Amino acid sequence: MESILFHGSNKIISNPTKAGGKVHNDFGQGFYCTPDIELAREWACTETPTAFANHYSFEPSYTLEVCNLSGPDYHVLNWLAVLMVNRVFETSHGIPAAIKKYIIQEFLPDLSGYDVIRGYRADDSYFQYSNLFLSGTISLEELSRAMRLGNLGEQVFLKSEKAFEALVFTSAEIVDRDVYLAKRLARESKARDAFQKIKHGPEVFDGIFAIDVYRNKMKNDDPRLR
Repeated sequence: MESILFHGSNKIISNPTKAGGKVHNDFGQGFYCTPDIELAREWACTETPTAFANHYSFEPSYTLEVCNLSGPDYHVLNWLAVLMVNRVFETSHGIPAAIKKYIIQEFLPDLSGYDVIRGYRADDSYFQYSNLFLSGTISLEELSRAMRLGNLGEQVFLKSEKAFEALVFTSAEIVDRDVYLAKRLARESKARDAFQKIKHGPEVFDGIFAIDVYRNKMKNDDPRLR
């Protein structure tokens, strides 16, 4: 676990709290950071005119339990199940709704004992990829490859009171919004272009699709998912 983290925002956040985060976010309500200062600068650039990269360190006396959803103990359906219980997916009925229910039932990891969660950041592109998988447009393999496109980045999510107690604000820097908004848009554009090549590639009909997961009643320990 990194000792230095960053958070991009339109304001200085010297005292982050769990209640300050959005309820319907990737891993739930909490505080989202990154160990990459460049990503924090990019993520700070939104529609508002101000942008800050907040710097934090962890108090070394705290030992935190960390779950890495991008690590070898998990696969992309674990990440997707967590996303499904926190973000809003338009699957009110029919087969996609049944698939969503099954993925949550079979692949949702127990995160209750962790202080910190690491995993892919579901920005607009990632969220679109997830919806395409759920609707049967892309395969699981294509979704897994899409997660790594354009180096869109992983995030570090603080969820427990212990994690917030260990986090220490050290400084905040003003981000040049013109520079880093352009970098952010270029990174996302690169990822979208690369995804189109995957989506229309020769293996478009190969692999495991969402309906296969549901129809074959695949389980979390199925080696085909890794």
